[in-house]
Amino acid sequence: MTDTKLSNTRIAILTTVGFEQVELTEPLKKLRETGATVSVVSPKGPKVRAWNSTDWGIEVPVDEELENSDPSKFDALVLPGGVINPDKLRLIPEAVKFVQHFFAEDKPVFAVCHGPQMLIEAGVVGGRKLTSWPSLKTDLKNAGATWVDEETVVDGNLLTSRKPEDLPAFIARATQMLQDVAVTAH
Repeated sequence: MTDTKLSNTRIAILTTVGFEQVELTEPLKKLRETGATVSVVSPKGPKVRAWNSTDWGIEVPVDEELENSDPSKFDALVLPGGVINPDKLRLIPEAVKFVQHFFAEDKPVFAVCHGPQMLIEAGVVGGRKLTSWPSLKTDLKNAGATWVDEETVVDGNLLTSRKPEDLPAFIARATQMLQDVAVTAH
């Protein structure tokens, strides 16, 4: 069932090959159910393949290729994890700039699992409190963040979560943050 709470909200999901399947498909589905326009943005197209826990998963259509995508037209950004996905994305300068735009404009950013690797590369975690997959704890601390082991953590415009099992809470908090932004914008 689709409602219209976020019908004027545009959300980018930045990803490439090797994203953790459920960390993209569940936010995509649930955010679209709120009425938001959600676009998969990727440097690879026309489809990107997921990693599904222990093996390759489904292919997801790319809505916009990164080189032709304008981050200023989006209201929020989702960064799914997976070990492969953020490791590949952080080597692409255009992907890093895409992420930096959301922080420069104080727009909501939602990162789950290994997604915060992109935040380290973008230079935006210093002084922030966040969570992630446990293996990123030292990397995030070394980048100046305060890492905590909690289901979801909100620090200003940034929402982070640890793992696929946290997705229901992650999606609920993301939806609430987007609704709060929509209310204050009107």
